[in-house]
Amino acid sequence: MGTIITHTETLGAIRATKPRTGSADVTRSFTALSRVVRESGLLNRARWFYAGLVTALLLALGGVITGFILLGDSWFQLLMAGALGLILTQFAFLAHEASHRQVLESGPANDRVGRILAAGVVGISYSWWMTKHTRHHANPNKIGKDPDIEWDTISFTEADAAKQKGLLAAITRKQGYLFFPLLTLEGLNLHGRSIATLLERRPVKGRWIELSLIAVHFIVYFGALFWVLPLGMAFAFIGVQMAVFGVYMGASFAPNHKGMALIPEDSKLDFFSKQVLTSRNISGGLWASTLLGGLNYQVEHHLFPNMPRPHLAKAREIVREHCATMGVPYTETTLVQSYGIVIRYLNEVGLAARDPFDCPMVNQFRRA
Repeated sequence: MGTIITHTETLGAIRATKPRTGSADVTRSFTALSRVVRESGLLNRARWFYAGLVTALLLALGGVITGFILLGDSWFQLLMAGALGLILTQFAFLAHEASHRQVLESGPANDRVGRILAAGVVGISYSWWMTKHTRHHANPNKIGKDPDIEWDTISFTEADAAKQKGLLAAITRKQGYLFFPLLTLEGLNLHGRSIATLLERRPVKGRWIELSLIAVHFIVYFGALFWVLPLGMAFAFIGVQMAVFGVYMGASFAPNHKGMALIPEDSKLDFFSKQVLTSRNISGGLWASTLLGGLNYQVEHHLFPNMPRPHLAKAREIVREHCATMGVPYTETTLVQSYGIVIRYLNEVGLAARDPFDCPMVNQFRRA
């Protein structure tokens, strides 16, 4: 088994303990942990919570639409654009939960809700997201397996960073500092990748349903903007909304795994260790859960992906105690600290893209 790659300066607060048992014992203990979680009712559906959440989001969306109509030709519309970006991200969180069967009892019913929310409301492909996210959950932070650490402008491994040339190499060398500015383009990237996937020749489940929903989404969206607003203001609205959506999405998902242990492609870990060692929780309780759509309980979400959002806080107490007993490091930090960890980690990785003719000793004298 290969050695897990860690970034000791960027892991955040973890328990400094050593495993006391073998892999077989960890697996058996996880079976016992799962039984405790199940018997505690933490895997039961939370219908009233999600009914209330959907109602709140629809009211918020209705408020933005009302504000948009009342403001008319006004640059205050950019406030509506920012609010719409936040609300669409919250709908994306809900679609993510539906994809994990957290919302409804039936799998097909969750898929229908998730597809409508993702494609019809947010404008991204549910099938593309499901395929990508399922691969991530199966092998978080595993090199060659997890699509979330594959190169996409940002390099998450030194091997990818070393391959970059020219402008991309320059970006990679400072990618930690550029990470959040680049997220302003992530909304466009998500929409573009979704449509490109749906137009591929390979089989895609629900292709025509999603293409139809996305088409309706953008026809209504662009139609309303260019009907009500002057051309320049309409494009400004789109730019602000897309930027807010991209930053909010990226800033919510980035703290979960970036800067945590990387698992070499040839390594094999038991399910429990693999999920816990590569995941990071964000402290803050209810406010963090509301802001991040439950993604702040990343450890528990990866161990029990179909657990409804309101039950994750209770599961956290059980899982933390179990990790302490088993000697498995459990990582949790604040949101601000997690961003610092992500930036430092990306900058460290980016050093692999350094110009081969760049002499560190000369640079040291230049700075002196």
